[in-house]
Amino acid sequence: MTLGLAPKKSHPKVPRRHGEGGKSHLTVLQGLAALSLDALSSVAYGPEAIVVVLVAAGSGALTAMLPITLVIAGLLAVLVVSYRQVIAVHPDGGGAYAVAKKDLGRTVSLMAAASLIIDYVLTVAVSLAAGAASLASAFPVLSDHLLAVCLIALFLLTVVNLRGIADSARVLMLPTVLFIVSVIGVIVVGLFRAHPAATVGTSQSFPAVEALGVLLVLKAFSAGCSALTGVEAIANAVPMFRQPRVKRAQHTELMLGLLLGAMLIGLSLLIRSHHVVPRGGVTLLAQLTAGAFGTGWPYYAISLIVTLVLGIAANTSFGGLPVLMSVLAKDDRLPHLFALRSERPVHRWGVVALAVLAGVMLVVVSADTQRLIPLFAIGVFVGFTISQIGLVRHWSVERPDGWLPRALINGVGAVLTAVAGIVLLSTKFLAGAWIVVLTVPLLMLLFSRIERYYTRVRDQLGLDGTPPRPTRTHSLVIVPLGRVDMIAAAALNAASSLGDEVVVVAVFDDRTKADAMRADWARWNPGPRLDIIDSPQHSLVHPVIGYVEQVARNGRQVAVLIPQAEPLHGRYRILQNQRGILMAGLLSSRTDVVVCLLKLQLDL
Repeated sequence: MTLGLAPKKSHPKVPRRHGEGGKSHLTVLQGLAALSLDALSSVAYGPEAIVVVLVAAGSGALTAMLPITLVIAGLLAVLVVSYRQVIAVHPDGGGAYAVAKKDLGRTVSLMAAASLIIDYVLTVAVSLAAGAASLASAFPVLSDHLLAVCLIALFLLTVVNLRGIADSARVLMLPTVLFIVSVIGVIVVGLFRAHPAATVGTSQSFPAVEALGVLLVLKAFSAGCSALTGVEAIANAVPMFRQPRVKRAQHTELMLGLLLGAMLIGLSLLIRSHHVVPRGGVTLLAQLTAGAFGTGWPYYAISLIVTLVLGIAANTSFGGLPVLMSVLAKDDRLPHLFALRSERPVHRWGVVALAVLAGVMLVVVSADTQRLIPLFAIGVFVGFTISQIGLVRHWSVERPDGWLPRALINGVGAVLTAVAGIVLLSTKFLAGAWIVVLTVPLLMLLFSRIERYYTRVRDQLGLDGTPPRPTRTHSLVIVPLGRVDMIAAAALNAASSLGDEVVVVAVFDDRTKADAMRADWARWNPGPRLDIIDSPQHSLVHPVIGYVEQVARNGRQVAVLIPQAEPLHGRYRILQNQRGILMAGLLSSRTDVVVCLLKLQLDL
């Protein structure tokens, strides 16, 4: 005789729907693709922004390119360290807003939220406009359709993100890898060449109209800092990562800093080595690509990859802004619907709001990148500075082990980002930056008004206290009817189970029909009282509403039960009278009575 173990009982498993479970959240590589493309793709225009400013003092001023880039790389390192700390201190996301709310007070937190929202919306608009312009450079036939190209790309990004952030990350991983490999390839191959392999674009002259002074260096520094936009997105979207979320988000932030810093310094070395200056009809990165690989197929392949990545860099905002809006909604500073998530999980209302705002911005400026650039990056520098100052206060109050070096790093970062923001704002104020200065306080006022509304709601509903014990009151159920039939019978059966007293109300504009209804009611004799309202104006809905308003004035608990016949097949529903639905809507908006719709299914 042999002994054996009883087989384990198999428990049925409910299959998960798309987007449920841990796979709907981000890994480190997916986080880099979904949340860092804005920052990574900025190497396509950040170094060029520095060069454009410096050549105002002549091509010899490009000697300052590398020192300025090294300072920007140092600031990037400070920001990476800072935002890794933000991730650890605020694992629920929110970035600069969360830091300001905890350590700097209500007003500063509202400013941080407003500046971040502006930056996210502009990131989408600038990325799509720049991508469309790059595409039109390769295919001139599209030059008259830039807005259409932007709106189509925006629609596709919105659809992908409505399916879930993890899905969009998988889609974006290949372009991200190709972009990083392409830029590093341009740097490595270019540095090994003594002279550029080819030259593209038309030459331009740069007269020395301005001395290379402190102001010009500061302008170049602030312009180059546009390469740092997007660094904060990972800290804003920590809840999107898989467990352990904090470590994955911190690793992603570190990887972003290393890649972005290496590419910025490498491109700066290559610009100095080949003495590259702006040329007509091409970007600086296109010149460096031609210098490294010539004008063969690698040149066109890399140009298309850069165009693609610039276009989809807007996905950073789709990963960060909906999470930030959900945090604001939970704090009663945005409508609560922005905190809702579907099972994928996706903050769909935030995704839709971002798409609409970015679409409106693109339409207003006709997808012109140059009209958007003066607005770009100012908001994010406000967020950078606020988060740095907030962490300085956090370390000085909490004082954990090793708090002084951390506070010193954050303090230096706050000074650098504040200087960059002030210079950027002062130099671009008349070029359009004044719009940001105006929009930030308006958004702060909007947040404040919404918060005040929810505070009043909490006070009136007694959400912060214990409500009185419920007491039973005499209830009345009003049933609007027009005739005696099976609908009337079903309605009275339901009404009698809902309240202590049932009253039937009928409205007629013809005395003959009213007398017929009284006769039918007397023969049927169901029990409840029948009140008939004369309506010489031929209105059937408003007399019932007036009747309900009058009855409900004495403080009784009143419910209105509205029977509505509904065919089984949708094609017949349009043939049914919709008066009951209209009456229910008006009663809900004009009274505080309980409104019930009783749908009676017809076998048709």
